[in-house]
Amino acid sequence: MRGAARRSANINVMYKAVEKAAYGLKRDFGEVENLQVSMKGPADFVSAADHRAEKRLREELERSRPGYGFLMEEGGEIKGTDPEHRWIIDPLDGTTNFLHGIPHFAISVALQKGDEIIAGMIYDVAKDECFWAEKGVGAFLDNRRLRVSGRRRLNECVLACGVPHLGHGDHAVFEKQLHSVMDRCAGVRRMGAAALDMAYVAAGRYDGYWESHLNAWDIAAGIILISEAGGYIRDDKGGTNMLGTGSVVAANDYIQPVLAKTLKKAITG
Repeated sequence: MRGAARRSANINVMYKAVEKAAYGLKRDFGEVENLQVSMKGPADFVSAADHRAEKRLREELERSRPGYGFLMEEGGEIKGTDPEHRWIIDPLDGTTNFLHGIPHFAISVALQKGDEIIAGMIYDVAKDECFWAEKGVGAFLDNRRLRVSGRRRLNECVLACGVPHLGHGDHAVFEKQLHSVMDRCAGVRRMGAAALDMAYVAAGRYDGYWESHLNAWDIAAGIILISEAGGYIRDDKGGTNMLGTGSVVAANDYIQPVLAKTLKKAITG
């Protein structure tokens, strides 16, 4: 990873932890065929690499901020002596891509204070891109300031989404929404890593993104990245409880309401 501009103490702590975890993931990705893999559920794989990365992240973050709690994909919730702060961690977002040798996966770390995400980092391991944001500071890709896309017409937009897979999500609802959106936009992409989808919205690569049935660790860092990049992000009910509902509809402030209305109309008529 390359250096970033205006990094606070919290961002530096996250950067060091992510860097250590990424080293192991890069090595494991090179030997993906030899990984020990178990199944948590249909099409929901968890690898030895996942656990090793999470262990490295927790150890480094705990060393620097010993009182903070954790919410982790594999390790669950761990209360800290500091009741206000906790780290929300996805050590390997895009596990299925990783296990199939597809170089599109990321480490996602967010810092929550009370009910608010105050800092976040998403590191694209294969492409060596570090997206980060901090409340009131802005969103960055390495040392470059990020802004969401400025497009104002849905028919010019390329949007990202998550497609429900075996045993997950409401396939019938998604099909209706996808059909409605496809008729109104320039293209839809499904890349298989929610954190990177959100980072790409913050960077203006995607004009918008929607997905449901997500976990807090999938989206926590992406929420502050999009917000600090000038984006507009809500859950599928139009509220701001994305972590609670597990749903995201994000874009700039022109496109997001149009996208949200299109999605809602697709299932309500």
